[in-house]
Amino acid sequence: MQIRKENLRVPRWMLLVGLLGVLSCAAGSDRRGNSRARAKPTVQQLRAGMNFMKTQVYSEQEDAEILQLFEGLRVADVSDGMDKAGLANVGLMSPEIHAAWKDTKRFTHRFIGVAVTVRYVPTNKPPAHPMETEKFDQWVGNWYSKLSSEPFVALIRKGTAVVFDDAPDSDVGSIGSNNIMSWRLRGCVGVVTNATARDTDEIAAEGVPLYFRKAGRGIRPGRNEVESVNRPIECGGVLVRPGDIIVADGDGVIVVPREKAREVAVYAGATLQTDKGQRRNLYDQLGLTPDDSVK
Repeated sequence: MQIRKENLRVPRWMLLVGLLGVLSCAAGSDRRGNSRARAKPTVQQLRAGMNFMKTQVYSEQEDAEILQLFEGLRVADVSDGMDKAGLANVGLMSPEIHAAWKDTKRFTHRFIGVAVTVRYVPTNKPPAHPMETEKFDQWVGNWYSKLSSEPFVALIRKGTAVVFDDAPDSDVGSIGSNNIMSWRLRGCVGVVTNATARDTDEIAAEGVPLYFRKAGRGIRPGRNEVESVNRPIECGGVLVRPGDIIVADGDGVIVVPREKAREVAVYAGATLQTDKGQRRNLYDQLGLTPDDSVK
């Protein structure tokens, strides 16, 4: 049977539907795959302030699953895993960021956690002038509540590592023996700051893992102000994003990008097991009693 050409013509409405479908797919590709460039921000948006790095949100279950993969891993093992993932020398904080105290028997100064970040900046407001005790206490309380509060506390949950980008040249103890315990009570496993902390003797006695640059003495009022919470920050010379994995021990601190965490943990875990087996054999040959590092 001969087919006439006019029978092959497609109605216009079908062409329109097809075109709309193609456009819809293209838009979806843009939403999911970013195949098309995002619209540039306006001058007004930029002038009002704009963040360009998105904060990825993870569930508590997702955090628990990834932390389980990192359980028991050391900074050295994780560094090897980062090498394997093509991230050599990435995420290693400056050696200036070190453990405020160490437990070389049970290694309780070590921790592995999921980053919650906070940024404090040096204030440009004047310090308190001499005043009566009641007035001074009011001034301090007002500063804490309005200028230098702790809004990140609401985000702390089991497995959280609080990471500070603070005012490194200010002699300010944003972290102290009281508030660090309250964070621990909510589930914080360790704290890292690129600046200072105070009450360091008490923090060591309390056994809360803390990694910092040096000791500080002053209170926050008159010295710093909170700038942001759960945004990408710099700490110890590296990028820390909310949700990244923080590993800290006597060798320092390393930050694992969340999207690479599983790959890094799997390789690091195998590295650790090999190392433990070899060291257990050497312990036996040397007649040493096995400790927690080889169990």
